[in-house]
Amino acid sequence: MTDVLAPVMDRIEQRTDDLVQLTRDLIRFPTINPPGDAYRPCAEYIGDRLKARGFQIEYVRAHGAPGDTDQFPRINIMARWEGSRPGPCVHFNSHIDVVETGSGWTVDPFEGVVRDGRVYGRGACDMKGGLASSIIAVEALIDSGLDLPGALEISGTVDEESGGYGGVAYLAERGWFSKPRVDHVIIPEPLNVDRVCIGHRGVWWAEIETKGRIAHGSMPFLGDSAIRHMNAVMQTFEDKLYPAMAARHSDMPVVPEGARQSTMNINSIHGGQGEDFEGLPAPCVADSSRMVIDRRFLIEEQLDDVKGEIVALLDGLVNTRPEFAYQIRDLFEVAPSMADRDGPVASATAQAVERVLGRKAQFVCSPGTYDQKHIDRIGKLKDCIAYGPGILDLAHQPDEWVGIDDMVSAAKVMARATWSLLHGVR
Repeated sequence: MTDVLAPVMDRIEQRTDDLVQLTRDLIRFPTINPPGDAYRPCAEYIGDRLKARGFQIEYVRAHGAPGDTDQFPRINIMARWEGSRPGPCVHFNSHIDVVETGSGWTVDPFEGVVRDGRVYGRGACDMKGGLASSIIAVEALIDSGLDLPGALEISGTVDEESGGYGGVAYLAERGWFSKPRVDHVIIPEPLNVDRVCIGHRGVWWAEIETKGRIAHGSMPFLGDSAIRHMNAVMQTFEDKLYPAMAARHSDMPVVPEGARQSTMNINSIHGGQGEDFEGLPAPCVADSSRMVIDRRFLIEEQLDDVKGEIVALLDGLVNTRPEFAYQIRDLFEVAPSMADRDGPVASATAQAVERVLGRKAQFVCSPGTYDQKHIDRIGKLKDCIAYGPGILDLAHQPDEWVGIDDMVSAAKVMARATWSLLHGVR
């Protein structure tokens, strides 16, 4: 059979140097979040490029979103290209923000160093390499002259690394990720080039505070140590909560294997006198201790039950431990999300992976959340998956990199999947 997309595949291959340079250019914008540096120039760079290909460009500032200020405006780029006749819309959504660099780098994190078939830099893997692949894929389709019904959209959104509230959540609340405007969404997160990510676990962040009574450190019996109460919380979690979570396993194809059970990370513990002083601390019994928990839960679990389990353990300490008192405060919560692996976007992408790479795609779910949560829960659009180049384990690491061959392969997969979705091919 004649492959109608062979010219598109050739165009992508021929534009490897352009793909690499585009990735390097994107890395060179230090879009660190927090605080939200360089969002506007990065968005405008993307907009200028896509406008030259006939895209309609809109810049949307998330006024009032967390972190949005005149110094650090939350600027999102939304680009749309109309096809030859009415049809579905395929949208590629990438976040342009990156986390801090941290220590341990052997290359300049914002230079976009090319070495040994890789592009290095903060955001190379997560996820500017994926953004570049999606742009090259869409440009190759447009430039091919093939009949393209419907519409193509590309967005560069902000604040994914801090919850997405100045980016996809803000836009979804205003209809940018809902039908009839958009039908299918691909998010080029780095889940490996042969994987189709159909969802993610849920998350609940909370702060637990134990209460005590201050007294002189030489006479601790006259006070009540909030830190010792927090130790009792820790021991209760070790004895009861962690074993219970370890016994729960999900049918979600979460990777890595260890994330197919319920998990909880203790993000931080603070108690007593703060550390922002010079010299020796004052001799006081701690009257407050605070713990931040990061609870990841499965699609088989209900959020109310997840919260209730921890509250029940804390209430048990109230009833059994003298003078134990606590407060708990919600910080952040997201329900699990999972698209249908037989749905249009998942199946089209999986078929494209097999055609390009010569092996079947693996369907996976992410251990952490990403912006699919907002497209699903706020936009009410279920046909959304993550697919992109890059190795997830490299995200947020020093010397982060993305493979050039993987970016080329991902662009080919994206182009094939887009063609199938626009033409309704299953």
